[in-house]
Amino acid sequence: MNQTVYRNIEVTPISGALGALVSGVELKDSLQEEVFAEIYKAFLDYKVIFFKDQDLNPETQLRFGRMFGQPIIYPFVKGLQDFPEITPILKKETDVNNFGGVWHSDTTYQQQPPKATMLYAVEVPEFGGDTEFSNQCMAFNHLSDGMQEFLSKQKIINTSGKGKVVASRSDVMKHSSARKEVDEFRAVHPVVRTHPETKEKALFINEAHSLQFSTLTLEESTPLLEFLFRHQIKSEFTCRFKWEKGSVAIWDNRCTLHNPINDYHGKRRLMHRITFSGDTPV
Repeated sequence: MNQTVYRNIEVTPISGALGALVSGVELKDSLQEEVFAEIYKAFLDYKVIFFKDQDLNPETQLRFGRMFGQPIIYPFVKGLQDFPEITPILKKETDVNNFGGVWHSDTTYQQQPPKATMLYAVEVPEFGGDTEFSNQCMAFNHLSDGMQEFLSKQKIINTSGKGKVVASRSDVMKHSSARKEVDEFRAVHPVVRTHPETKEKALFINEAHSLQFSTLTLEESTPLLEFLFRHQIKSEFTCRFKWEKGSVAIWDNRCTLHNPINDYHGKRRLMHRITFSGDTPV
């Protein structure tokens, strides 16, 4: 996938499409600049990176997270009392829906969607609750030249109000709903965005938030979007991560989708999430 030589950390790919396990580092420590530089390079190279057996509290998670960027407040769920930038993602034993339980990139209904997301596993079930990720640069590259050309000229209307994702928030909002000024957010973005750092082209649509093409009707948009939603999560574009207590994942929202699997009914799962300020997609 890449030829980077890492001198301060160990990086082990977990699939041929994206994702790597980073080891040899304790995230609770104050990291040397050259160590973080390699972590960040792995993040760009593999699009999602994972750490295991980390011992973080909200303070150390936030300190490490700020090395990636400026944490932002999630609009629908209240953050921790003393650390509002950290969103608790809790599924209780009696909950039916899991938070964000559909393929998506985080909050693309915002004018400047987050650059990245960091998730720390506080409590996890013995089995179940894995998360899948999909490489959207690879998804774009595997479309025909004609489709690439067409999509590169299109914009997509994104909304926070699509039914599937609204349902997925319902249980976690019962536990810690945030007071928000509006019930629905909307934003229009390019269907194909250029990654501001790697300059790769990536599909920037997702089933959870993308509603219709800005120049087409909903009826015209739907068949093409349904094809693209299927295409962008093909198995050969994906990886899957099994969570353990103390696991950390950091993914690049600019070029990936993710899907938390809801297969642990009757079990409790608590994750601490930070999202990082992004830019306007172009």
